[in-house]
Amino acid sequence: MLFWYVPAPNEALLISGSRRGDQDTQFRIVTGHGCFVIPIKQKARYLSLSLRESEITEECITTQGIRLHVRAIAAFKIGDDAASIANAARRFLAEQNNMEELVGRIFAGHLRSIIGSLTVEEIIRERDRLAQEVKDGSHGEMEKLGIVVDSIQIQEIEDSSGYIDNIAAPHAAAIASQARIASAKADQEATQQEQTAAALKAQYMRDTEIKTAGFNAEIEEAKAAAAQAGPLSQARATQDVISQQTILAEKEAELTDKRLESEVRRPADAEAYKTRTLADANRDRVKAETEADAFRQRTIAEAGRDTVNYQTEAEANRLRKLAEANAEAEKIRAEADAQAKKHEADGDAYAERTVAEAEAAAINMRADALSEGNQALIAANKLIDALPELVTAAAEGIKGSNLTVLNGTEGVTEIVSGIVGQGLTIYDALRKSVSATSTTISNSSAASPTPPQGSVTSNDAPTA
Repeated sequence: MLFWYVPAPNEALLISGSRRGDQDTQFRIVTGHGCFVIPIKQKARYLSLSLRESEITEECITTQGIRLHVRAIAAFKIGDDAASIANAARRFLAEQNNMEELVGRIFAGHLRSIIGSLTVEEIIRERDRLAQEVKDGSHGEMEKLGIVVDSIQIQEIEDSSGYIDNIAAPHAAAIASQARIASAKADQEATQQEQTAAALKAQYMRDTEIKTAGFNAEIEEAKAAAAQAGPLSQARATQDVISQQTILAEKEAELTDKRLESEVRRPADAEAYKTRTLADANRDRVKAETEADAFRQRTIAEAGRDTVNYQTEAEANRLRKLAEANAEAEKIRAEADAQAKKHEADGDAYAERTVAEAEAAAINMRADALSEGNQALIAANKLIDALPELVTAAAEGIKGSNLTVLNGTEGVTEIVSGIVGQGLTIYDALRKSVSATSTTISNSSAASPTPPQGSVTSNDAPTA
């Protein structure tokens, strides 16, 4: 309708000229519903109840005399109750667009007053307290103006004298120091992990090479075991060389660990020392780097010297092992020759001993036979032993004689036969004589008592 007015949810309708005014006011306040306004007799105006924002920028002086540039934001609105709406209507109805500026001036005065009673440290650390004190300090005035303050926020505090920066400098330096320390620790831990990984890798490679060398040594040893003493000695020498190479690999691994320690840990210590002593950081860093480089060069030089020494010792050990192996082979061959000669000598001695034992047995048998009183046999043996001498004596008779052989070979044969026949004739005569003598002795022996055992019956019997 033409004269029907309806306020928005965030507005209050003010109707003046009516006799039905609210208590202590001369106008009606309508919110949340519409009403009829009599033309000419009544007049209707709208008052906004929306939230407003006022920016406060003010230069304040603290209790220490430090000048600060403070920027704050105040959020406020006209109260929803009739008293607040009436107070605000009387003061701001015609100046609604300038409410932010007017309220901001009131807040600025309270802000200067409260900051003047605080130190810079309290303002920085207790901003909520500052905002609450500004809000509490302006509560009475805002209530008279019909304004409700929702919040006050301190947005920025600037210091042209550098006091705040000086306060923050130790903390900033401490934080920066902690950050550098944390970064150094992180780098140190990462370096340590890299060292551990490198050491494990080197150890794995070393173990692999050792196992491979061991397998190769076992293969070579198995091949050499099937060959003669020479290849066996060569295989042992090769195994010794591999062992020395393994020791050299372990020394190289230790050298790698020392190099990592000198190139990583010492610079990290130097960096930590630089952090602790800010004044002498550059000097100590240069000194630490110089010492680290010198240590690294010295370590490399010592490692090269040790490597040469190890190689020299390995070659000398290889030659010594080879000489020992050759000496051992010569010793084995000499022992084998001595053993063979010993066996040969033992065989010859055994043969001689066997022949001697056989001859001794024959002699013992003859002695046993003779010991039984077989005088005929003794005499026969003596005749047989004397027969060559008899023949020789017969031949001596014609020695030096001039004989003429008419019928050649047959004549020589007849002469020799004659000599032998003479020897046989002499032998028969002697044998008969010996037989007669033996018979007589036997008869006399039968008549005489038996001689005691062990006595000799004839002077001609040989002693056993």
